[in-house]
Amino acid sequence: MRMSMTFSYYISRQFVIGVSLVFLIFVATIFIFDAVEMMRRGSGPNRELATLGILLQMAMLRVPFMAQKILPFAALVAGLWTFARMTRTQELVVARAAGVSVWQFLLPTLLLALVLGVFVMTVFNPMSAAMVSRYEHMDAKYLRGKSSLLALSNSGIWLRQGDGKNQSVIHARRLSQEDLTLFDVIIFRYEENDLFVGRIDANEAHLEAGHWELIDAVLTGPDQPAQFMDRYEMPTDLTFSHIEDSFAPPETLSFWALPAFIEVLESSGFSTVRHRLYWHSLLSGPLLLCAMVLIAATFSLRFSRRGGTWLLIAAGVLTGFILYFVSDLVLALGLSGKIPPVLAAWTPAGVFTLIGVASLFHMEDG
Repeated sequence: MRMSMTFSYYISRQFVIGVSLVFLIFVATIFIFDAVEMMRRGSGPNRELATLGILLQMAMLRVPFMAQKILPFAALVAGLWTFARMTRTQELVVARAAGVSVWQFLLPTLLLALVLGVFVMTVFNPMSAAMVSRYEHMDAKYLRGKSSLLALSNSGIWLRQGDGKNQSVIHARRLSQEDLTLFDVIIFRYEENDLFVGRIDANEAHLEAGHWELIDAVLTGPDQPAQFMDRYEMPTDLTFSHIEDSFAPPETLSFWALPAFIEVLESSGFSTVRHRLYWHSLLSGPLLLCAMVLIAATFSLRFSRRGGTWLLIAAGVLTGFILYFVSDLVLALGLSGKIPPVLAAWTPAGVFTLIGVASLFHMEDG
């Protein structure tokens, strides 16, 4: 039997209402806890600039990013609530008695989950990335007192180092991670008040403990003859871990900007695992939402038949915890290089989709 458009619209509306209510409750809870954490961090010493208004603004800027993370769990809980309520009121029982299969009344919610996932990935994520980027700048300024050391562009790598009085700006075409070497290096040296005092050109710069070792260096300065040196050591407090930590976090880059940034990382010689993993996790988002709808339908129909409402709630919560545990575990394996980033990002969504489909096939036809 073909399901009517009226019934499809009714199921879709119930699912949208459920997702909206659960999502808003989760977002409000996250904002409250985040605001409390921001106030705790802002109460430390040397935090005079971190006023209450700034701290609340920072908590608000993190809300869209956290909303993306809890959306699958919200879809799961909303699906449980929708299907359980419709089963309890005999609406789905009547529909199935009239010949409507479980796949027919799930189709509207699956399409909604797919559309919602695509919207979050293509429209909501760029807004979230801009807000997270703003949060990172405010966090560095008001709470951590740090600024970025690294900038990447198509022209190469830009680094900055200094001790408060003397500053150096380092430019290189690319970097080799194997031996921590910069190639085609130019270093601009400044004193207080941004007074230019010299420039160093070198074919290579090796990052050693406490200094840069420059190969085939040429030292020039205002009103000074050029000096040619086979090797020259320039003090530094940078380490490779400090340099890598200065990358723009993948969360601060939108879905559309990530591929170009990954190309720049690769051409510069840096690892792209973290950014590739995040990009593929965004791509798998719509499938993960569909998987949550399938899992919700499996639990709600099965437990409703057996008459255990409290088991339904417990199963939904337990499934959410399992989802996040499995996701974090697989993503950690991907970050460590144990498995490819593509596999790490798509495994949770793929596995839960297969589990949901198999369970529904068993319930419907088994």
